[in-house]
Amino acid sequence: MSTSSTRLPEGRYGRSSDQRADRTLKVVGAVLSVLLLGLIGWFGYYYVAQNEISAEVIGFDVSDDAVKVHLEVHKDAGVDGYCTVRSQAENGAEVGRADFRFDKDATRVDEVVTLRTTSRATSAELVGCHAE
Repeated sequence: MSTSSTRLPEGRYGRSSDQRADRTLKVVGAVLSVLLLGLIGWFGYYYVAQNEISAEVIGFDVSDDAVKVHLEVHKDAGVDGYCTVRSQAENGAEVGRADFRFDKDATRVDEVVTLRTTSRATSAELVGCHAE
């Protein structure tokens, strides 16, 4: 018996090309991950930086034909904008919607606005604010 080692012919079974493919996939995956994180960061920054006006409903008072809504608005100085408020009846139907402008130079505006309704409302909701 001869003791010769059995070596497989090089290149026949694709070992080196599999390692190259694995390395290539890892590099492509890393590059795509960095691009995705960059894109998410850009969208996040764009959303936060471009939102120059925001508001919060502090409270509301309901009557038969109107809702008085206490809004606290935060905005950049000199920015004009508006906030949309809506109200709903007990059955969920929308009974009032209006836009309220905020043109003061102050960065914080604390104001009570009156939203006229078609019937008695049970809620007041801030839909959103937009700078102009």
